[in-house]
Amino acid sequence: MDDDLQIFFTVDGLKVGKTISIYFPIKDPSTTTHLLTREEANSIPFSSSKLPQILDFFSFPKHSPQAKAMQYTLSQCELEPLKGETKFCATSLEFMLDSARGVFGLKTKFRVLTTKYLSSHNAVLQNYTVLDVAKEIETPKMVACHAMPYPYAVFYCHGQEIDHRVFEVVLRGGNDGESVEAVGVCNMDTSEWDLDHAAFRVLRTRPGQSLSVIFSQLIILFGLHHLI
Repeated sequence: MDDDLQIFFTVDGLKVGKTISIYFPIKDPSTTTHLLTREEANSIPFSSSKLPQILDFFSFPKHSPQAKAMQYTLSQCELEPLKGETKFCATSLEFMLDSARGVFGLKTKFRVLTTKYLSSHNAVLQNYTVLDVAKEIETPKMVACHAMPYPYAVFYCHGQEIDHRVFEVVLRGGNDGESVEAVGVCNMDTSEWDLDHAAFRVLRTRPGQSLSVIFSQLIILFGLHHLI
């Protein structure tokens, strides 16, 4: 099993003293991609039908690892949303913010949450212990944005009109004692999920049962807070 699938857990795993095996990738700031401006993003095609043109633009061979990763990202962005799901792929910061406002409403203020490393981050995969009671974020709506493999930053963003629980939890690594303030989301109903979803294999469960995801990669979570 690939290490990067080690991001799933059950909500019962968030109790103090519990141990979870989690993959937190090490990011090199010098190679990390960034969101383009809207003008820059709009000048580059972004669709599976234009993949040959996009590969030429970035000078990637047709059968290269980069080409396969880009094809995967485009295919995921073009999938039809699940029942009750809102989804979009953000190729610019302006598009991400405008789309989030479209989900939450123009008169709504929202927060941005992401996993934070509170100490030096050296180990990619290790066992982490829950240090404190998980803080649950009360939010009637949320959109989770996952970083996707692409030559520039692309975020796959989605949210569902189903029961979900959002948590912030402090973890300590068993190998080197590093501390992480992680963001996790528990989906209380997975009945519409694909039977082949990796989460079901990792947790040995099936659609319909609740499961949770620790957002270990460069993922942004939007929590909804009404303006007073």
